[in-house]
Amino acid sequence: MIDFLIETRIWIITAAILLDIIIGDPKWLPHPVIGFGKLISFLDKKWNHGSARRKKNHGILTTTVVVGVVIIGSVSILGLFYHIHVLVGMLVEVYLISSTIAIKGLRQAALQVALPLSQGHLVEARYELSMIVGRDTQKLEEKDIVRGAVETVAENTVDGITAPLFWAFIGGAPLAMAYRSINTLDSMVGYKNERYSEFGWASAKLDDLVNWVPARITSLTFWLGSFFMKGSRWRKAWLVTMRDAKKHPSPNSGWSEAMVAALMGVQLGGRNEYKGIVSHRAEMGDPLQPLTCQHIYKSIGLMHGGWILFYLLFSFIWFVI
Repeated sequence: MIDFLIETRIWIITAAILLDIIIGDPKWLPHPVIGFGKLISFLDKKWNHGSARRKKNHGILTTTVVVGVVIIGSVSILGLFYHIHVLVGMLVEVYLISSTIAIKGLRQAALQVALPLSQGHLVEARYELSMIVGRDTQKLEEKDIVRGAVETVAENTVDGITAPLFWAFIGGAPLAMAYRSINTLDSMVGYKNERYSEFGWASAKLDDLVNWVPARITSLTFWLGSFFMKGSRWRKAWLVTMRDAKKHPSPNSGWSEAMVAALMGVQLGGRNEYKGIVSHRAEMGDPLQPLTCQHIYKSIGLMHGGWILFYLLFSFIWFVI
């Protein structure tokens, strides 16, 4: 029975990956993240007020409610459809897991920056970059547009692909959906500003926790995947990553960004502007070559190598245990 459940979960995850690669996130299908966002916005408006202590307590409660609702809802939905028929339940679980990953979406987002940039259309490339980053993009030159796109691919390989796969392998759709709700919470309220520093504290800490293991394993699979890429600087990549990952303000994002920078021989981080306010992010990697549009395509290659090896690694582990 256990062997059957293990093999079934692997096939469900495989089907979810293929579904995401084929259709991505079509607008005509209801996406769970929209529901997460509405619930978070409602609780934000209802509870994010009062003293700092009150905001922090309400933030903890908000995180508990959102994640709890998602887990209970996912288990209930799956229980209903598995009760109808096991194949129906499996199909629903495939869709739920596919909605938590974004292989096609991340690739398309990076290409939408790279294509106009490769043709010299800086204005269009800046606009496309503004769709995926929070920094000001109106005055960015090519190297900074490339840096923004590469950093996005490196960071979101974890958030949008390997971390949800990690939790799907452990607990199927319910834990994959729980992860996505935590990630959505962090993206909406996990800011260190006046409004959210207290209310978003629990969401940010929980997001750090659930990404801790996937981020480090993804750094490893980036490195292993780079063996198959021409010009990869894999020999010294771990030294650079160990040196620079801790410089990132996130305890997890630095691992993927530092590894990607090291493997490509470029430097990420540096000066950014957010609504006209300058922010300096610690540099990661060594500037052995200038950033060009080709590095966006290389980062996409690393993304694919990273998630494929991540998937194969956990499939192997599941079969072994």
